[in-house]
Amino acid sequence: MNVLFAASECAPFIKTGGLGDVIGALPQALHKKGANVSVILPNYGDLPLHFKEQMQWFKSIEVPVGWRRQFCGIEKLQYQGITFYFLDNEYYFKRHGSYGFGDDGERFAFFSRAVLEALPYLEERPDIIHCHDWQTGLIPVHLKAHYENNPNYQGIKTVFTIHNLRYQGVYPKAVLSDLLDLSELYFHMDALEFYGGVSYLKGGLAFADCVTTVSSTYADEIQTPYYGERLDGFLRKRGAVLHGIVNGIDNESYNPKSDENLFLPYDDYKGKSFNKKHLQETLGLPINADIPIISMVTRLVDQKGIDLILHVFHEIMGLDVQFVLLGTGDQQYEESFRHFEETYPGEVSANLYFDEALARQIYAGSDLFLMPSQFEPCGIGQLLALRYGTLPLVRETGGLKDTVNPYNEITEEGNGFSFANYNAHELLNTIERAVALYRFQPSKWNNLVNRAMNLDYSWSSSSQKYLKLYQDLLKSDK
Repeated sequence: MNVLFAASECAPFIKTGGLGDVIGALPQALHKKGANVSVILPNYGDLPLHFKEQMQWFKSIEVPVGWRRQFCGIEKLQYQGITFYFLDNEYYFKRHGSYGFGDDGERFAFFSRAVLEALPYLEERPDIIHCHDWQTGLIPVHLKAHYENNPNYQGIKTVFTIHNLRYQGVYPKAVLSDLLDLSELYFHMDALEFYGGVSYLKGGLAFADCVTTVSSTYADEIQTPYYGERLDGFLRKRGAVLHGIVNGIDNESYNPKSDENLFLPYDDYKGKSFNKKHLQETLGLPINADIPIISMVTRLVDQKGIDLILHVFHEIMGLDVQFVLLGTGDQQYEESFRHFEETYPGEVSANLYFDEALARQIYAGSDLFLMPSQFEPCGIGQLLALRYGTLPLVRETGGLKDTVNPYNEITEEGNGFSFANYNAHELLNTIERAVALYRFQPSKWNNLVNRAMNLDYSWSSSSQKYLKLYQDLLKSDK
């Protein structure tokens, strides 16, 4: 079985968030299970030079973008057993950054069409094209609209994965003819039309043979008005082909026993204590094993429940804890945490940037990891926290609900802490319970930590589910 992943980012080449982690790890997991997987990406100007120097040029083609034809160079790179293809056009991709440009609609219209135009020249003809998020949502549309009768494309199936429904790639109706070479027949409620505009993401939902998202709870949630981002009705209509498969993490990359970013690799609570001491020292916090460190490694946006934390922050600090933040985002949130750092010197460390090594040191050295998200398709932070023995405290939504089992004080089951409603005082009450357990029942806390570190949230199980989904799709034609 040949599977081609089409995405806008992939670790370690280019990564802005969880999507990059998924595309970096899932193909590897599928490869280990016998699938022949390759990945196709834009050749961004920001790609590290040492990767660019390893790429092999092997073809240039022309790609139709509406009424024009644009140059596209195809380069390839073998990396950890996977073939990566990079589609090159300097006008679209030789710039600093991946997204957020005024011409993103044209850039990813080009990329989606270029993926299909490149297929006849790839080493292996794909049986499945697995598309990810709105940047590749047009691939299933173009495959049906422009290539359905081309023998080179017969029998190719498409899977479209929603990583975050909030980001949809919506553009004016004019893009239909200007960029996509599509007629008015594609502008209706069961195709690309979205409140008078054209939604690239909806194209993937409408035309892919199968739709997935990154947790089973999120798959249910997005079929309701609260989480559905005005697509809940359409998703209910597509419910028969919508599947939720939880993301995993790369257990080899994120391994506390061998992670070179840590102050000391470890495999139990004792080694974790050493990392906590050095994290406190590095961040200028008083070194005290009895004070719990509450941490967040996050984008500072409303989705992540930052408002809840701000609302009860003084009460949280009244519990005699240390608070460590790493991340960037909305200016108002950054200013709030700067203020808290000034208000609580020696108790709050607000690191308003991103650093991968420090992130791992925080996962290793803190005690409690906060993710009180308003919504969370899957979330990777809680999985990394568990891997490093930091107990997650989450709101019960999306993948957080699917991966964090709340601690039961009677049966002592569970692997973290959770609360149900998007309510600041429910968050505070849950933090109070967790801090009390840490402070007054250390042996139970240590057992929880050791249990968390032995959980398996690798890609092994999830990749098997994707493999079965691919196999079922290919069987459906026979």
